[in-house]
Amino acid sequence: MGEAVISPIVVAVMPAYNAAATLERTVADIPAGSVQHIVLVDDCSKDQTVEVARKLGLEVIQHETNQGYGGNQKTCYARALELGADYVVMIHPDYQYDSRVIPAAIEFLKLGICDVVLGSRIRTRQEALAGGMPVYKYLFNRMLTLIENISLGQNLGDFHSGFRAYRREVLETIPYKNNSNDFVFDSQFLAQAVWYGFKLGDIPVPVRYFDEASSINFRRSVVYGLRTLQVLVLYAACRCKVWRSPLFGKR
Repeated sequence: MGEAVISPIVVAVMPAYNAAATLERTVADIPAGSVQHIVLVDDCSKDQTVEVARKLGLEVIQHETNQGYGGNQKTCYARALELGADYVVMIHPDYQYDSRVIPAAIEFLKLGICDVVLGSRIRTRQEALAGGMPVYKYLFNRMLTLIENISLGQNLGDFHSGFRAYRREVLETIPYKNNSNDFVFDSQFLAQAVWYGFKLGDIPVPVRYFDEASSINFRRSVVYGLRTLQVLVLYAACRCKVWRSPLFGKR
């Protein structure tokens, strides 16, 4: 008899805040058998997110105080590693990103083509705007993504996607617990992924913009953009060895 083949463990994590109206649709679109466990971390929602998640049979972790988007992800990833995940996919439970593409993202990780896979919302300008992406957000995204690609030596279509998949080694290596608890966590994480030599790639993912889909407003978008630029300056300073930061340790 041959040896039993052990299937890799895929864990989906959902950083949630007021996602009761969209959570069920997001979960329903996840292809059967593509993930072994779904963890929802609720960041003090004011609606019925927790009740809906439990009804769907998800593992639910509730924060006692609001930890912010970055803080939510820290809890998500720590729990995924505890569960023995070989691959972790983070998807927002607001039904903005199409969860049907999860198997495609995981396959790139399994094949060793990428260590980090992002879902790109910007296949074409027409498609992004037709999907409801606000014009100002599209312009910010294009400018920031261009600057990040040049600064980090990458060629990604969308640095600011809320759909991301990782190999376990990425989460074990990157000191993400040192990152911000706010939205700039995502920018810090990708800069760290480059710093530690991981391979980044992306796949097109359909997105939907509607009232229930979470989105930061114009003012917070500007703050996020400025803080992302600060991350790039810090990355460059550390690479040139003129500064040290807990975000970028020994490689």
